[in-house]
Amino acid sequence: MTIRVVVADDQALVRRGFAMILRVHPDIEVVAEAGTGVEALEAAHQHHPDVILMDIRMPEMDGLEATSRILTEADWGPRVLILTTFDPDEYVYEALRSGASAFVLKDIPPEQLATAVRTVAEGGTLLAPSITRRFIDRFAGRRVVNTAVAERLDRLTGREREIMTAVARGASNAEIADRLLIGAATVKSHVSSILTKLGLRDRIQIVICAYESGLVEAGEHDIGH
Repeated sequence: MTIRVVVADDQALVRRGFAMILRVHPDIEVVAEAGTGVEALEAAHQHHPDVILMDIRMPEMDGLEATSRILTEADWGPRVLILTTFDPDEYVYEALRSGASAFVLKDIPPEQLATAVRTVAEGGTLLAPSITRRFIDRFAGRRVVNTAVAERLDRLTGREREIMTAVARGASNAEIADRLLIGAATVKSHVSSILTKLGLRDRIQIVICAYESGLVEAGEHDIGH
């Protein structure tokens, strides 16, 4: 199945470079390019892409607002992959909080870009455990507990809260399974249940929800320590 992609970046050379890299892959079709957030929004509604590569800082409408509006208004389930020159910064945090599925740095090796697009299109995320730890340590501690989010955790079982805590601390499914002495398939099942009960999109939103609810706090060690 062909993955339909929109590339949004206000720098023409960067935008066209990403598009050229992706177009050599037969399973990826770049259906449109956009130089502003408004153009990205229009392209999304016109072409219904599977994945949108979204820059953050763009004129007219930035990538944060464009991401939020696209994911709120879309009825076909697109995924947003944030492009950034920052490693990682608060803008990326806000983009992920808005529902983006992943982020990649603009200096990503060309051969990895198509892999990133495929991963996101298949419902995966691109926020490695090591990045999760740095990301959360740097920003989550700045946020106050969101009472409404905290109350939603009452829907979870004790085991699900335990696994949610581990995910938020940057542990992979394999690390969680090893630590809790359960199977990896069981961990995956619990993660799916957490997503369903809390109405979350993916693993990244589990991390954000865990910190905003006060379930865990920035600076705590991950499950492996």
